Amino acid sequence: MTVRLMQGNLACVEGALAAGCRFYAGYPITPSSEVAERLSRRLPELGGKFIQMEDEIASIAAVIGASVGGLKAMTATSGPGFSLMQENIGYAAMAEIPCVIVNVQRTGPSTGLPTSPAQGDMMQARWGTHGDHPIIALTPSSVREAFDLTVKAFNLSELYRTPVLLMMDEVIGHMREKVELPAQVEVVQRPTTDVPPEWYYPYEAGGADVPPLAPFGKGFRYHITGLFHDRAGFPTERLDEIGLWIKRVNAKIERNLDHILLYQLDAVEGARTLVVAYGGTARSARHAVALARARRYKVGFVNLQTIWPFPADMLASAAQGVRAVVVPEMNLGQVALEVERVVGRHKVRRVNRADGQMIAPDEILAAIEER
Repeated sequence: MTVRLMQGNLACVEGALAAGCRFYAGYPITPSSEVAERLSRRLPELGGKFIQMEDEIASIAAVIGASVGGLKAMTATSGPGFSLMQENIGYAAMAEIPCVIVNVQRTGPSTGLPTSPAQGDMMQARWGTHGDHPIIALTPSSVREAFDLTVKAFNLSELYRTPVLLMMDEVIGHMREKVELPAQVEVVQRPTTDVPPEWYYPYEAGGADVPPLAPFGKGFRYHITGLFHDRAGFPTERLDEIGLWIKRVNAKIERNLDHILLYQLDAVEGARTLVVAYGGTARSARHAVALARARRYKVGFVNLQTIWPFPADMLASAAQGVRAVVVPEMNLGQVALEVERVVGRHKVRRVNRADGQMIAPDEILAAIEER
């Protein structure tokens, strides 16, 4: 273990490098710029490539291209840039290209408050690109989690051939904490093929949910498109081929929820009130729960680390028997909609701020004590 005083954005960088990231393309934008600044120095030291692109659209396109070439690739941005990336995030989902997109959220919409915290992009993470598609989105609540979940994001992306979103917020991105970073981490490599290039089909799963991905540049040449495609990657309008693709790309996520869903449970059994939080807000929520327990309230706490896919079964179980579920968010109620869908709207108490300020523990405590 290495003990260091580290900022969340820089912990994200170290996690990416530990996971094997060797390509970054991006455009500077507050409050994520430290990610690009550090990688511009670190990647060349490790034989990797760093490119500052002309905008966020080009950035995610370059990341997709580098991944097709065989490199683990990422970009980092904030709200306005995240909006610009949505079409190509959908392209990566359709073409099943692994990549990691870090969104250090700030207050919006539009330019908003560039250096103020928010969690206003959570629904955009799920539905920002058009059409029905599966997505994985993780969110850290500490500097150490920024490291760990960046590693996890790369591993999930490579294992399931899908874009993965790391939804940080300005609080976590710019906060500094003393952290112990592991000397080694689990590193997952994308599934590859042992068939010769002339026999290779990039979308033939062979009974599995995730087809092997052979990189360009090693003798493999195949078609990649944002259109619905057959096993060779060429466009198709055949319903049997389209239906097979839709079923498979959703199944590769739904059948592996035990591996994808991450959360922390604290004293949920026997609780009368449940607090559900994530990201920077989870820090205030954890303190509010401690204050409530000191006043003899039976309060359970759920810290969500995987937001999408949403851990519905876990939450339904944790909320059994509780009278109220408090959901604090730095937005006007986005993940709260999912909580209401699972536990019932009548149980949910929202605590919201979208003015660039953190939610204070006292605000959450007031919702816990509400009768």
